[in-house]
Amino acid sequence: MRQSSLVVVANRLPVDDNSAFDGAFEWRRSPGGLAGALHAILEQTPATWVGWSGHEGPAPDLPDIGSLRMCPIALSADDLAGYYEGFANSTLWPLYHDAVEQAVFDRGWWETYREVNRRFAEAAAEAVEPGGTVWVQDYHLQLVPQMIRERRPDVLIGFFLHVPFPPPELFMQLPRRIELLRGMLGADLVGFQRPQAAHNIAQLTAKLLGAEVTGDDQISFEGRTIRTGAFPMSIDVAEMQALAARRDVRTRAAQLRSDLGRPRRVLLSVDRLDYIKGIEQRLTAYSELLRDGRVKVRDTVMVQVAVPSRERVEKYRRLRDRIESEVGRINGEYGRVGEPAVHYLIQPFDRAELAALYQTADIMVVTPLRDGMNLVAKEYVAARADATGALVLSEFAGAADEFTDAFQVNPHDVDGLKERLLQAMEADPADLERRMTAMRDHLTGHDIVQWARSYLTTLDSTGRVAARIPG
Repeated sequence: MRQSSLVVVANRLPVDDNSAFDGAFEWRRSPGGLAGALHAILEQTPATWVGWSGHEGPAPDLPDIGSLRMCPIALSADDLAGYYEGFANSTLWPLYHDAVEQAVFDRGWWETYREVNRRFAEAAAEAVEPGGTVWVQDYHLQLVPQMIRERRPDVLIGFFLHVPFPPPELFMQLPRRIELLRGMLGADLVGFQRPQAAHNIAQLTAKLLGAEVTGDDQISFEGRTIRTGAFPMSIDVAEMQALAARRDVRTRAAQLRSDLGRPRRVLLSVDRLDYIKGIEQRLTAYSELLRDGRVKVRDTVMVQVAVPSRERVEKYRRLRDRIESEVGRINGEYGRVGEPAVHYLIQPFDRAELAALYQTADIMVVTPLRDGMNLVAKEYVAARADATGALVLSEFAGAADEFTDAFQVNPHDVDGLKERLLQAMEADPADLERRMTAMRDHLTGHDIVQWARSYLTTLDSTGRVAARIPG
Protein backbone atom coordinates (compact mmCIF):
# COMPACT_ATOMS: atom_id res chain seq x y z
CA MET A 1 0.00 0.00 0.00
CA ARG A 2 1.21 3.49 -0.87
CA GLN A 3 1.69 5.41 2.38
CA SER A 4 1.07 9.10 3.15
CA SER A 5 2.72 11.48 5.58
CA LEU A 6 -0.73 12.81 6.59
CA VAL A 7 -3.71 10.53 7.20
CA VAL A 8 -7.15 11.85 8.15
CA VAL A 9 -9.49 9.36 9.84
CA ALA A 10 -13.22 10.16 9.98
CA ASN A 11 -16.49 8.26 10.00
CA ARG A 12 -17.31 9.24 6.41
CA LEU A 13 -15.24 9.66 3.31
CA PRO A 14 -15.65 13.06 1.62
CA VAL A 15 -17.32 11.65 -1.48
CA ASP A 16 -20.84 11.90 -2.79
CA ASP A 17 -23.17 8.93 -2.36
CA ASN A 18 -23.33 8.58 -6.13
CA SER A 19 -20.62 8.82 -8.72
CA ALA A 20 -21.04 10.86 -11.87
CA PHE A 21 -21.74 9.19 -15.23
CA ASP A 22 -18.00 8.94 -15.88
CA GLY A 23 -17.33 7.32 -12.52
CA ALA A 24 -15.73 10.45 -10.98
CA PHE A 25 -16.40 11.33 -7.36
CA GLU A 26 -16.81 14.81 -5.93
CA TRP A 27 -16.59 16.27 -2.46
CA ARG A 28 -19.64 15.52 -0.37
CA ARG A 29 -20.87 18.86 0.97
CA SER A 30 -23.53 19.48 3.60
CA PRO A 31 -24.28 22.35 6.00
CA GLY A 32 -21.72 22.21 8.78
CA GLY A 33 -20.10 19.01 7.48
CA LEU A 34 -16.52 17.99 8.20
CA ALA A 35 -15.77 17.29 4.55
CA GLY A 36 -17.06 20.72 3.60
CA ALA A 37 -14.71 22.35 6.07
CA LEU A 38 -11.61 20.34 5.19
CA HIS A 39 -11.95 20.13 1.42
CA ALA A 40 -10.04 23.37 0.76
CA ILE A 41 -7.01 21.96 2.55
CA LEU A 42 -6.96 18.33 1.53
CA GLU A 43 -7.72 18.83 -2.15
CA GLN A 44 -4.30 20.49 -2.40
CA THR A 45 -2.30 18.61 0.23
CA PRO A 46 -1.08 15.04 -0.44
CA ALA A 47 -2.90 12.90 2.10
CA THR A 48 -4.99 9.78 2.69
CA TRP A 49 -8.55 9.85 4.07
CA VAL A 50 -9.75 6.74 5.92
CA GLY A 51 -13.54 6.45 6.26
CA TRP A 52 -16.77 4.75 5.31
CA SER A 53 -18.09 5.31 1.78
CA GLY A 54 -21.76 5.55 2.78
CA HIS A 55 -22.75 2.17 1.30
CA GLU A 56 -23.31 -1.04 3.25
CA GLY A 57 -21.21 -4.03 2.33
CA PRO A 58 -17.72 -4.46 0.90
CA ALA A 59 -15.50 -1.40 0.59
CA PRO A 60 -15.60 0.02 -2.96
CA ASP A 61 -12.51 0.79 -5.01
CA LEU A 62 -12.49 4.60 -5.10
CA PRO A 63 -10.30 6.87 -7.22
CA ASP A 64 -8.19 9.67 -5.80
CA ILE A 65 -9.62 13.19 -5.59
CA GLY A 66 -6.76 15.41 -6.68
CA SER A 67 -3.89 14.61 -4.30
CA LEU A 68 -6.21 12.97 -1.76
CA ARG A 69 -6.28 9.16 -1.68
CA MET A 70 -9.45 7.42 -0.53
CA CYS A 71 -9.16 4.47 1.88
CA PRO A 72 -12.69 3.07 2.37
CA ILE A 73 -13.71 0.98 5.39
CA ALA A 74 -16.33 -1.74 4.91
CA LEU A 75 -19.36 -1.56 7.20
CA SER A 76 -22.22 -4.05 7.27
CA ALA A 77 -25.82 -3.39 8.26
CA ASP A 78 -25.05 -4.85 11.70
CA ASP A 79 -21.99 -2.61 12.05
CA LEU A 80 -24.06 0.47 11.28
CA ALA A 81 -26.81 -0.56 13.69
CA GLY A 82 -24.40 -1.08 16.61
CA TYR A 83 -21.54 1.32 15.93
CA TYR A 84 -23.18 4.28 14.19
CA GLU A 85 -26.90 4.30 14.97
CA GLY A 86 -26.32 2.64 18.33
CA PHE A 87 -23.32 3.62 20.43
CA ALA A 88 -22.23 6.72 18.50
CA ASN A 89 -25.63 8.33 17.95
CA SER A 90 -27.90 6.86 20.61
CA THR A 91 -25.37 6.76 23.47
CA LEU A 92 -22.60 9.31 22.93
CA TRP A 93 -24.44 11.93 20.85
CA PRO A 94 -27.27 12.66 23.31
CA LEU A 95 -24.96 12.51 26.33
CA TYR A 96 -22.45 14.89 24.73
CA HIS A 97 -25.27 17.32 23.94
CA ASP A 98 -26.40 17.85 27.53
CA ALA A 99 -28.77 14.84 27.45
CA VAL A 100 -31.36 16.84 25.48
CA GLU A 101 -32.61 13.33 24.71
CA GLN A 102 -31.97 10.41 27.05
CA ALA A 103 -28.88 8.36 26.19
CA VAL A 104 -29.37 4.62 25.68
CA PHE A 105 -26.80 2.19 27.10
CA ASP A 106 -26.64 -1.11 25.25
CA ARG A 107 -23.78 -3.53 25.93
CA GLY A 108 -23.93 -5.04 22.46
CA TRP A 109 -23.48 -1.64 20.83
CA TRP A 110 -20.20 -1.16 22.70
CA GLU A 111 -18.70 -4.35 21.32
CA THR A 112 -19.55 -3.31 17.76
CA TYR A 113 -18.22 0.22 18.34
CA ARG A 114 -14.91 -1.17 19.57
CA GLU A 115 -14.62 -3.61 16.67
CA VAL A 116 -15.32 -0.92 14.05
CA ASN A 117 -12.85 1.45 15.72
CA ARG A 118 -10.25 -1.33 15.47
CA ARG A 119 -10.84 -1.56 11.71
CA PHE A 120 -10.35 2.19 11.26
CA ALA A 121 -7.19 2.10 13.39
CA GLU A 122 -5.66 -0.78 11.44
CA ALA A 123 -6.30 0.96 8.13
CA ALA A 124 -4.78 4.22 9.40
CA ALA A 125 -1.75 2.44 10.85
CA GLU A 126 -1.11 0.81 7.48
CA ALA A 127 -1.66 4.03 5.49
CA VAL A 128 0.70 6.36 7.41
CA GLU A 129 4.36 6.49 6.50
CA PRO A 130 7.11 6.20 9.16
CA GLY A 131 7.18 9.30 11.34
CA GLY A 132 3.99 10.61 9.70
CA THR A 133 0.87 12.15 11.20
CA VAL A 134 -2.61 10.73 11.76
CA TRP A 135 -5.48 13.13 12.48
CA VAL A 136 -8.51 11.34 13.94
CA GLN A 137 -11.87 13.10 13.86
CA ASP A 138 -14.80 13.06 16.25
CA TYR A 139 -16.85 10.98 18.66
CA HIS A 140 -17.41 8.04 16.32
CA LEU A 141 -13.74 7.09 16.66
CA GLN A 142 -12.72 7.87 20.22
CA LEU A 143 -10.88 4.56 20.67
CA VAL A 144 -8.82 4.93 17.49
CA PRO A 145 -5.94 7.13 18.81
CA GLN A 146 -4.86 4.58 21.41
CA MET A 147 -5.35 1.70 18.98
CA ILE A 148 -3.07 3.42 16.46
CA ARG A 149 -0.47 4.13 19.14
CA GLU A 150 -0.33 0.44 20.03
CA ARG A 151 0.41 -0.38 16.39
CA ARG A 152 2.47 2.65 15.33
CA PRO A 153 4.24 4.35 18.26
CA ASP A 154 6.47 6.15 15.73
CA VAL A 155 3.78 8.48 14.39
CA LEU A 156 2.21 11.71 15.62
CA ILE A 157 -1.47 11.29 16.49
CA GLY A 158 -4.02 14.08 16.76
CA PHE A 159 -7.63 13.81 17.86
CA PHE A 160 -10.24 16.53 17.33
CA LEU A 161 -13.73 16.39 18.83
CA HIS A 162 -16.18 18.39 16.73
CA VAL A 163 -19.09 18.05 19.15
CA PRO A 164 -19.19 19.35 22.74
CA PHE A 165 -17.38 17.35 25.40
CA PRO A 166 -19.74 17.00 28.37
CA PRO A 167 -19.21 18.05 31.98
CA PRO A 168 -17.89 15.31 34.27
CA GLU A 169 -21.27 14.55 35.86
CA LEU A 170 -22.68 13.57 32.45
CA PHE A 171 -19.61 11.73 31.14
CA MET A 172 -19.49 9.70 34.36
CA GLN A 173 -22.77 8.04 33.36
CA LEU A 174 -21.03 6.13 30.56
CA PRO A 175 -20.46 2.46 31.44
CA ARG A 176 -17.28 2.46 29.28
CA ARG A 177 -15.93 5.83 30.42
CA ILE A 178 -12.41 4.55 31.22
CA GLU A 179 -11.92 2.99 27.80
CA LEU A 180 -13.17 6.12 26.03
CA LEU A 181 -10.82 8.38 27.98
CA ARG A 182 -7.86 6.07 27.37
CA GLY A 183 -8.75 6.01 23.69
CA MET A 184 -8.58 9.80 23.37
CA LEU A 185 -5.40 10.00 25.43
CA GLY A 186 -3.66 7.84 22.85
CA ALA A 187 -3.32 11.10 20.91
CA ASP A 188 -0.48 13.58 21.34
CA LEU A 189 -2.97 16.46 21.08
CA VAL A 190 -6.68 16.35 21.94
CA GLY A 191 -8.48 19.33 20.43
CA PHE A 192 -11.91 20.77 21.20
CA GLN A 193 -14.11 23.59 19.95
CA ARG A 194 -14.29 25.47 23.28
CA PRO A 195 -11.95 25.89 26.29
CA GLN A 196 -14.46 24.43 28.74
CA ALA A 197 -14.15 21.04 27.07
CA ALA A 198 -10.40 20.94 27.80
CA HIS A 199 -11.19 21.74 31.42
CA ASN A 200 -13.75 18.91 31.52
CA ILE A 201 -11.34 16.27 30.22
CA ALA A 202 -8.64 17.44 32.62
CA GLN A 203 -11.00 16.93 35.56
CA LEU A 204 -12.04 13.49 34.33
CA THR A 205 -8.55 12.17 33.67
CA ALA A 206 -7.40 13.26 37.13
CA LYS A 207 -10.44 11.67 38.80
CA LEU A 208 -10.78 8.44 36.82
CA LEU A 209 -7.21 7.72 35.71
CA GLY A 210 -5.12 9.43 38.37
CA ALA A 211 -3.37 11.47 35.68
CA GLU A 212 -1.32 14.51 36.58
CA VAL A 213 -2.81 17.68 35.11
CA THR A 214 -0.88 20.90 34.58
CA GLY A 215 -3.31 23.72 34.00
CA ASP A 216 -5.99 22.75 31.51
CA ASP A 217 -3.69 22.00 28.59
CA GLN A 218 -1.28 19.27 29.67
CA ILE A 219 -1.97 15.77 30.99
CA SER A 220 0.77 13.38 32.13
CA PHE A 221 -0.34 9.76 31.87
CA GLU A 222 1.56 6.46 31.69
CA GLY A 223 4.88 8.13 30.89
CA ARG A 224 3.49 10.37 28.15
CA THR A 225 2.45 14.01 27.96
CA ILE A 226 -0.80 14.77 26.15
CA ARG A 227 -1.62 18.33 25.13
CA THR A 228 -5.21 19.60 25.08
CA GLY A 229 -6.71 22.85 23.87
CA ALA A 230 -9.46 24.75 22.09
CA PHE A 231 -9.22 25.16 18.31
CA PRO A 232 -12.48 26.71 17.08
CA MET A 233 -13.26 25.24 13.68
CA SER A 234 -14.05 27.49 10.74
CA ILE A 235 -15.00 27.50 7.06
CA ASP A 236 -13.48 28.22 3.68
CA VAL A 237 -14.26 31.94 3.88
CA ALA A 238 -12.86 32.78 0.45
CA GLU A 239 -15.00 30.09 -1.19
CA MET A 240 -18.23 31.39 0.35
CA GLN A 241 -17.35 34.99 -0.46
CA ALA A 242 -16.64 34.06 -4.08
CA LEU A 243 -19.92 32.14 -4.33
CA ALA A 244 -21.89 35.04 -2.89
CA ALA A 245 -20.31 37.42 -5.40
CA ARG A 246 -21.22 35.34 -8.47
CA ARG A 247 -23.77 36.98 -10.76
CA ASP A 248 -25.91 33.84 -11.04
CA VAL A 249 -26.04 33.49 -7.25
CA ARG A 250 -27.06 37.12 -6.78
CA THR A 251 -29.70 36.72 -9.47
CA ARG A 252 -30.95 33.60 -7.72
CA ALA A 253 -31.16 35.48 -4.41
CA ALA A 254 -33.33 38.15 -6.03
CA GLN A 255 -35.52 35.44 -7.54
CA LEU A 256 -35.91 33.72 -4.16
CA ARG A 257 -37.05 36.99 -2.60
CA SER A 258 -39.58 37.42 -5.37
CA ASP A 259 -40.79 33.84 -4.96
CA LEU A 260 -41.32 34.53 -1.26
CA GLY A 261 -43.61 37.45 -2.12
CA ARG A 262 -41.05 40.22 -1.60
CA PRO A 263 -41.64 40.43 2.17
CA ARG A 264 -40.13 43.18 4.26
CA ARG A 265 -38.19 40.61 6.31
CA VAL A 266 -37.00 37.08 5.66
CA LEU A 267 -35.97 34.84 8.55
CA LEU A 268 -33.84 31.81 7.62
CA SER A 269 -32.65 28.71 9.47
CA VAL A 270 -30.57 25.92 7.93
CA ASP A 271 -30.11 22.84 10.09
CA ARG A 272 -29.65 19.13 10.04
CA LEU A 273 -32.90 17.57 11.21
CA ASP A 274 -31.70 16.92 14.76
CA TYR A 275 -33.19 17.43 18.21
CA ILE A 276 -30.15 19.45 19.34
CA LYS A 277 -30.82 22.16 16.75
CA GLY A 278 -33.70 23.79 18.64
CA ILE A 279 -36.09 23.71 15.67
CA GLU A 280 -39.14 23.03 17.81
CA GLN A 281 -38.38 25.87 20.24
CA ARG A 282 -37.78 28.20 17.27
CA LEU A 283 -41.13 27.31 15.72
CA THR A 284 -42.88 27.84 19.05
CA ALA A 285 -41.36 31.31 19.43
CA TYR A 286 -42.30 32.31 15.88
CA SER A 287 -45.81 30.92 16.25
CA GLU A 288 -46.37 32.95 19.40
CA LEU A 289 -45.13 36.12 17.70
CA LEU A 290 -47.73 35.51 14.98
CA ARG A 291 -50.41 34.72 17.56
CA ASP A 292 -49.72 37.91 19.49
CA GLY A 293 -49.77 40.02 16.32
CA ARG A 294 -46.18 41.18 16.82
CA VAL A 295 -45.24 39.66 13.46
CA LYS A 296 -47.48 39.69 10.38
CA VAL A 297 -47.38 37.02 7.68
CA ARG A 298 -47.79 39.61 4.95
CA ASP A 299 -44.49 41.36 5.72
CA THR A 300 -42.45 38.59 7.39
CA VAL A 301 -41.60 35.11 6.11
CA MET A 302 -39.76 32.29 7.86
CA VAL A 303 -37.78 29.75 5.81
CA GLN A 304 -36.73 26.58 7.61
CA VAL A 305 -34.36 24.27 5.75
CA ALA A 306 -34.03 20.88 7.48
CA VAL A 307 -31.52 18.47 5.94
CA PRO A 308 -32.61 14.85 6.60
CA SER A 309 -30.43 13.09 9.14
CA ARG A 310 -30.16 9.58 10.65
CA GLU A 311 -33.58 8.67 9.34
CA ARG A 312 -33.29 5.05 10.50
CA VAL A 313 -33.03 6.17 14.15
CA GLU A 314 -36.46 6.21 15.79
CA LYS A 315 -35.90 9.47 17.73
CA TYR A 316 -35.15 11.28 14.50
CA ARG A 317 -38.24 9.93 12.76
CA ARG A 318 -40.41 11.08 15.67
CA LEU A 319 -38.74 14.50 15.59
CA ARG A 320 -39.50 14.88 11.88
CA ASP A 321 -43.14 13.97 12.48
CA ARG A 322 -43.45 16.54 15.28
CA ILE A 323 -41.86 19.33 13.25
CA GLU A 324 -43.96 18.64 10.16
CA SER A 325 -47.08 18.62 12.32
CA GLU A 326 -46.16 21.95 13.91
CA VAL A 327 -45.36 23.60 10.57
CA GLY A 328 -48.74 22.42 9.27
CA ARG A 329 -50.49 23.86 12.32
CA ILE A 330 -48.74 27.23 12.01
CA ASN A 331 -49.50 27.51 8.30
CA GLY A 332 -53.09 26.40 8.86
CA GLU A 333 -53.70 29.01 11.55
CA TYR A 334 -51.69 31.97 10.30
CA GLY A 335 -51.00 31.47 6.59
CA ARG A 336 -52.98 32.83 3.68
CA VAL A 337 -53.61 31.49 0.20
CA GLY A 338 -50.25 31.80 -1.52
CA GLU A 339 -48.69 33.17 1.68
CA PRO A 340 -47.53 30.42 4.07
CA ALA A 341 -46.17 31.58 7.39
CA VAL A 342 -43.34 29.04 7.27
CA HIS A 343 -41.63 27.69 4.16
CA TYR A 344 -40.38 24.27 5.25
CA LEU A 345 -37.88 22.44 3.03
CA ILE A 346 -36.68 18.94 3.96
CA GLN A 347 -33.82 18.58 1.51
CA PRO A 348 -30.12 19.26 1.08
CA PHE A 349 -29.01 22.29 -0.95
CA ASP A 350 -25.91 22.74 -3.08
CA ARG A 351 -23.39 25.42 -2.19
CA ALA A 352 -24.62 28.01 -4.70
CA GLU A 353 -28.23 27.68 -3.55
CA LEU A 354 -27.15 28.06 0.08
CA ALA A 355 -25.18 31.21 -0.77
CA ALA A 356 -28.29 32.62 -2.46
CA LEU A 357 -30.43 31.77 0.57
CA TYR A 358 -27.93 33.47 2.89
CA GLN A 359 -28.15 36.65 0.81
CA THR A 360 -31.94 36.48 0.80
CA ALA A 361 -32.18 36.31 4.60
CA ASP A 362 -32.46 39.51 6.60
CA ILE A 363 -32.23 37.53 9.85
CA MET A 364 -30.33 34.26 10.17
CA VAL A 365 -31.66 32.28 13.13
CA VAL A 366 -29.12 29.77 14.49
CA THR A 367 -30.45 28.59 17.84
CA PRO A 368 -29.26 25.07 18.70
CA LEU A 369 -29.82 23.83 22.23
CA ARG A 370 -26.19 22.65 22.16
CA ASP A 371 -23.69 22.62 19.32
CA GLY A 372 -19.97 22.09 19.01
CA MET A 373 -19.47 25.04 16.65
CA ASN A 374 -22.18 25.54 13.98
CA LEU A 375 -20.51 26.43 10.72
CA VAL A 376 -23.77 27.62 9.14
CA ALA A 377 -23.53 30.77 11.26
CA LYS A 378 -20.06 31.41 9.84
CA GLU A 379 -21.23 30.75 6.28
CA TYR A 380 -23.98 33.35 6.67
CA VAL A 381 -21.54 35.99 7.89
CA ALA A 382 -19.12 35.20 5.06
CA ALA A 383 -21.91 35.61 2.48
CA ARG A 384 -22.95 39.10 3.68
CA ALA A 385 -20.49 41.18 1.66
CA ASP A 386 -22.53 44.36 2.11
CA ALA A 387 -22.42 43.97 5.93
CA THR A 388 -26.20 43.86 6.16
CA GLY A 389 -28.29 41.25 7.92
CA ALA A 390 -28.64 40.05 11.51
CA LEU A 391 -27.45 36.85 13.16
CA VAL A 392 -29.53 35.52 16.05
CA LEU A 393 -27.23 32.98 17.70
CA SER A 394 -27.57 30.53 20.54
CA GLU A 395 -25.11 31.10 23.35
CA PHE A 396 -24.75 27.30 23.49
CA ALA A 397 -23.18 27.11 20.01
CA GLY A 398 -19.39 27.21 19.86
CA ALA A 399 -19.61 30.11 17.40
CA ALA A 400 -20.97 32.30 20.23
CA ASP A 401 -17.45 32.59 21.68
CA GLU A 402 -16.30 34.29 18.47
CA PHE A 403 -19.43 36.13 17.33
CA THR A 404 -20.00 38.28 20.40
CA ASP A 405 -21.68 40.89 18.18
CA ALA A 406 -24.48 38.51 17.21
CA PHE A 407 -27.88 38.75 18.90
CA GLN A 408 -27.11 36.00 21.39
CA VAL A 409 -29.93 34.11 23.09
CA ASN A 410 -30.76 31.21 25.37
CA PRO A 411 -32.88 29.02 23.05
CA HIS A 412 -34.46 27.21 26.01
CA ASP A 413 -36.07 30.53 26.99
CA VAL A 414 -38.89 30.91 24.45
CA ASP A 415 -39.89 34.36 25.73
CA GLY A 416 -36.28 35.52 25.52
CA LEU A 417 -36.01 34.07 22.02
CA LYS A 418 -39.12 35.98 20.93
CA GLU A 419 -37.69 39.25 22.22
CA ARG A 420 -34.33 38.64 20.59
CA LEU A 421 -35.98 37.90 17.23
CA LEU A 422 -37.94 41.14 17.46
CA GLN A 423 -34.82 43.07 18.44
CA ALA A 424 -32.99 41.73 15.39
CA MET A 425 -35.96 42.48 13.10
CA GLU A 426 -36.31 46.04 14.37
CA ALA A 427 -32.63 46.95 14.79
CA ASP A 428 -31.22 50.15 13.38
CA PRO A 429 -29.38 49.50 10.07
CA ALA A 430 -26.28 51.27 11.40
CA ASP A 431 -26.19 48.90 14.39
CA LEU A 432 -26.60 45.89 12.12
CA GLU A 433 -23.74 47.10 9.92
CA ARG A 434 -21.49 47.58 12.95
CA ARG A 435 -22.25 44.08 14.24
CA MET A 436 -21.84 42.36 10.88
CA THR A 437 -18.61 44.20 10.07
CA ALA A 438 -17.09 43.11 13.38
CA MET A 439 -18.08 39.48 12.78
CA ARG A 440 -16.78 39.53 9.21
CA ASP A 441 -13.46 41.03 10.32
CA HIS A 442 -13.03 38.26 12.88
CA LEU A 443 -14.02 35.52 10.44
CA THR A 444 -11.59 36.74 7.76
CA GLY A 445 -8.69 36.22 10.14
CA HIS A 446 -9.97 32.87 11.42
CA ASP A 447 -10.79 30.72 8.39
CA ILE A 448 -10.40 26.98 7.81
CA VAL A 449 -6.74 27.26 6.84
CA GLN A 450 -5.93 29.17 10.02
CA TRP A 451 -7.77 26.50 12.04
CA ALA A 452 -5.80 23.66 10.47
CA ARG A 453 -2.50 25.52 10.80
CA SER A 454 -3.19 26.31 14.45
CA TYR A 455 -4.05 22.71 15.32
CA LEU A 456 -1.27 21.06 13.31
CA THR A 457 1.38 23.54 14.52
CA THR A 458 0.45 22.67 18.10
CA LEU A 459 0.52 18.96 17.27
CA ASP A 460 3.91 19.14 15.54
CA SER A 461 6.18 21.75 17.06
CA THR A 462 8.68 21.33 14.18
CA GLY A 463 6.12 22.92 11.85
CA ARG A 464 6.63 20.27 9.17
CA VAL A 465 2.97 19.21 9.05
CA ALA A 466 1.48 22.71 9.06
CA ALA A 467 3.96 23.85 6.41
CA ARG A 468 2.23 21.63 3.85
CA ILE A 469 -1.14 23.36 4.35
CA PRO A 470 -1.75 25.76 1.42
CA GLY A 471 -2.63 29.40 1.85
